Amino acid sequence: MLGTMEATTHTNPLDAGYEELRHGCALLDRSARGRLALTGAAAVEFLNGQVTNELGDLRDGEGRCAAFLTHKGKMLGDLRILAVGESPGSPPRELLLDTERVALQALFDMIRRYKLGYEVELHKRTLECAQLSLIGPRAPTVLQDAAGAPLQLPAQEHSHVPSAVAGRAARLIVTAHPAGLDLLCASSDRDAIERALLDAGAVAVSEECAEIARVEAGRPRYGVDLDHTVIPQEAGLNERAVSFTKGCYVGQETVARLHYRGKPNRHLRGLRLSTPQPAGGELALEGRVVGRLTSAVVSPGLGPIGLALVRREAEPGAVVS
Repeated sequence: MLGTMEATTHTNPLDAGYEELRHGCALLDRSARGRLALTGAAAVEFLNGQVTNELGDLRDGEGRCAAFLTHKGKMLGDLRILAVGESPGSPPRELLLDTERVALQALFDMIRRYKLGYEVELHKRTLECAQLSLIGPRAPTVLQDAAGAPLQLPAQEHSHVPSAVAGRAARLIVTAHPAGLDLLCASSDRDAIERALLDAGAVAVSEECAEIARVEAGRPRYGVDLDHTVIPQEAGLNERAVSFTKGCYVGQETVARLHYRGKPNRHLRGLRLSTPQPAGGELALEGRVVGRLTSAVVSPGLGPIGLALVRREAEPGAVVS
């Protein structure tokens, strides 16, 4: 059945990792994600002409989610952009780019191809940096205990501040789905920071466990639920990753036309499955294929659930096979 999923109280014992994600503080190593950095006087101007969200007003400590597209408005990937300046509120001297590893090469190629003529320098940061995620309601408490000092946490999603854990420098980033915090640090400092977080009460969880939380939250993942055939509106990304008031960017015409004049052919939907199913299976409504199951997990709280991009005739509440 298609629709919106809400977790309910589950009387059976929950998996330890799932319990930490919902009620404690789970620790997940996301160092395998792709990372780049842009510096130079024209870094913001250049990237603003390539991605879907407004970057021109970004200041130190702020961040945005955006997508980068083909000229026909199809997604090549999505990314988180963090502005790093000299002091809070100052213009950025560096833009940190964080994306799915599967989209890293396309992002790198796009920047290399179009930065000619701009005062922009491109830096690889995937191997140089590590990323640890704290997920769950106890994440701020655990981080403060690990840091051994009071922390001033930013309030907005993607906001970030320089911090330190176990005497090692780290950039603290606020995340929203699932709720929690990211720590971006030098790869050489990862082990020391991880030990301090575990000693403070974090519980290491697997990627599979974190995927349950992602599917429950209805967050699509590029390379899993999304690919080069998807327009941002189909994936429900308009509200958090697309600006309709900024200047031109690659693929803007298609995105704007669909927003103002048309209806997307597909929508991202959550599914409650009758039995566990592998991802990849076709979904049919009244004998007609309307989509494909892209993510499928078994949640201790909700049972078998999944995500799919389905044609618009498969509305919430519809039963598909």
